[in-house]
Amino acid sequence: MTEKRIYKRENMKDTKSEHRDQNQNIIFGRNPVIEALKSGRAVEKVLVSSSDGSARQIIAMAKEKGIPIVKTERQALDRIGGGASHQGVAAYVSAYAYAQMDDILAKAQSAGEEPFVIILDGLEDPHNLGAIIRTANLAGAHGVIIPKRRAVGLTGTVAKVSAGAVNYTPVVRVTNMARTIDELKERGMWFVCGDMDGELMYRQNL
Repeated sequence: MTEKRIYKRENMKDTKSEHRDQNQNIIFGRNPVIEALKSGRAVEKVLVSSSDGSARQIIAMAKEKGIPIVKTERQALDRIGGGASHQGVAAYVSAYAYAQMDDILAKAQSAGEEPFVIILDGLEDPHNLGAIIRTANLAGAHGVIIPKRRAVGLTGTVAKVSAGAVNYTPVVRVTNMARTIDELKERGMWFVCGDMDGELMYRQNL
């Protein structure tokens, strides 16, 4: 597989809109990113402007862990870093740790309740994710599931908008949402899907 297939291109305009969440933690420099990957820290995605030297190692490590790799321009990293020495590499890390699926199931079991989980796919706005986590907590959900790719993660903005609910609502990040749903079905869980063109909830006979 060539490096072109390992990561996608991202132009400066896309990068600018992608990184507006200033509260999200970013690590700059090749060695710091390598150590973050080695330590098992929750890394949202890795940005690289080249694939020379140790950057190849970073790409390989991120690929092995299923972490999205984004090919970007060096000028974009200059702008994001605000003068930081990035050596052509940066990594977005989570502001909060992710939970495991067993954590959600254990929370439901300890409460003597059937698992109640909110599943979100393709949600990119941190404000929306924070608001949903807050609502999930108020509704008594035992956790929230989000995908690793093409979706916002647990950023500082998400935590702020959640009004602290992120500390009490486990959030699990999965690689394959369809497979996760199938696995939960095997555990006896039922699913109700929301549709923007569907009937309003309070009109439904639940």
